[in-house]
Parts: sequence; structure tokens; C-alpha cells
Amino acid sequence: MSLPDGILAGEDGVSRCWWSNGTAEYQVYHDKEWGRPVTDDRRLFEKLCLEGFQSGLSWLTILRKRETFRQAFANFEPEKVAQFGDEDIARLLADTGIVRHRGKIVSTINNARRALELIKSEGSIAAYVWSFEPPASERPDAFDKASLTANSTSPTSVRLSKDLKRRGWSFVGPTTVYAFMQAMGLVNDHVEGCHCRAEATRLRYELKLPGKASAS
Repeated sequence: MSLPDGILAGEDGVSRCWWSNGTAEYQVYHDKEWGRPVTDDRRLFEKLCLEGFQSGLSWLTILRKRETFRQAFANFEPEKVAQFGDEDIARLLADTGIVRHRGKIVSTINNARRALELIKSEGSIAAYVWSFEPPASERPDAFDKASLTANSTSPTSVRLSKDLKRRGWSFVGPTTVYAFMQAMGLVNDHVEGCHCRAEATRLRYELKLPGKASAS
């Protein structure tokens, strides 16, 4: 029996999204992280930064460097990264374990400062990000490879991108933001037939959404 469009069976016999079976790193990332709803501010900030670093590269390149990125960027704690200065930029540009792109490094420091402003105004990064969870009417009718590869952005990712840019963030274009939404579980883009799709749906159903800060 043929498998659904976008499904590949791994050597372990488990059906997964087509993109995950190329390497062991992708398979673990797919099975344990991608598409699971995240409300932790540090993880959300880290992912937005790493998606920015991925621009023009493959996610596998970033994934393989992720631990080094964490060491270089103070575990992506916004309060710490926001304090980085010229000496840190020079240090990062000399670090062969990360992507040495001045614009992306400076962007990450800037975005940490913008993240602190966001937390002050919205209560948390999570409260802000999850307020952009797209409605069911925006989601595709079919979750197969053809449908998902045809759409690298969405109306919501465009709105979120514009709002982040309005707030002073950089390297947050609609494609980057949509990849962030996929990874952090704001949308469930595991294809039909993937063993992770039902689990991601259950986790979203059980998720307690973060609330916005009360007006002072």
C-alpha cells in the first residue's frame, strides 16, 4: 500500500513528514520538538533568533550549531543578550561554531532589547505570540506535502511580521515568521499520516494559553 503524499517510513517503520528522514538530527527534532506548542519565553526568543540566522541557509546547518549558539548567546536569555556590546560582537564574529554574519548578530542583540520591551507591554513573549494563533478558516483543507510546500507564508505570518517590524525587530520576514509558527506549534503542519500529528493536536488542545498583562 502506498503512503500518503508527504509521508516517508523511516528505518524504524514509523511514518513521518517527508523532510525529517534525511538525517538523525532532523528525525529527533521532528519527533521531539517541531510542531509541539511552546509557551516558554526563552525558547520562543531563541527560535525567532535562530530562524533569523537560518535565512539563506538550511535549518540543519543551524540545528547542528544550536548548542554552540546557546553558549555564544548566553542561552538566549533576552535580559543577558540585551546587554551585549561591541566586545561581544567582536567575540561572536570570531566564533567559528556559529554563523558569523554581522547583520544577524547585531539583529539578535537588537531583538533582545525589543523582546524586553515586548515583555513589559504584553506580559510575556508567549502572550504576544499566541495572540497571533491563526483561525481555523486560514488553515489549508489538506495537510499533505503539496499543500504545505505551496505556502511558505500565511496571512497571519504576514501580520505578525509587520507588527514585529513595527516594534523594531529585524530579520523577521513573513517566511521566517511562518517557519517559527510551524516549529513552535502555533500551527500544526505535520502532514496527515505522520505519527506526530495527533500528538501535536492533543498538546494544543491541552495547552493553557498565556494571558496578557493586566493594565496598570
